[in-house]
Amino acid sequence: VQLVESGGGSVQAGGSLRLSCAASGYTDSSYCMGWFRQVPGKEREGVALVGGYGTRTYADSVKGRFTVSRDNSDNAKNILTLQMSGLNIEDTAMYYCAARAAGNGCWWEEYRYDYWGRGTQVTVS
Repeated sequence: VQLVESGGGSVQAGGSLRLSCAASGYTDSSYCMGWFRQVPGKEREGVALVGGYGTRTYADSVKGRFTVSRDNSDNAKNILTLQMSGLNIEDTAMYYCAARAAGNGCWWEEYRYDYWGRGTQVTVS
């Protein structure tokens, strides 16, 4: 399994970005996938999760601004996206894609996720 994020970049406050995560070899659509972010010197935090049945959960700080979606129409991989709008400086972080290998439900705790991407940087100025 390999998770590869893309779509990060620099944007002005109020702008939008769309992040994508290609999860190769991760074909099971039953388990939770999500986006996390981390600022240097701080703990990684959950941003948005999507469960196997499409249930979406958002951190309070991004509700109404971010939309997570999942496409598993490709038999070889899942595609996880994060549409971000109304970006502000506090959204600046490295964004990571994560996926669970088993188990029901979606969780904010990092240890519950078995696969991680290397991250894509989002900078808002």
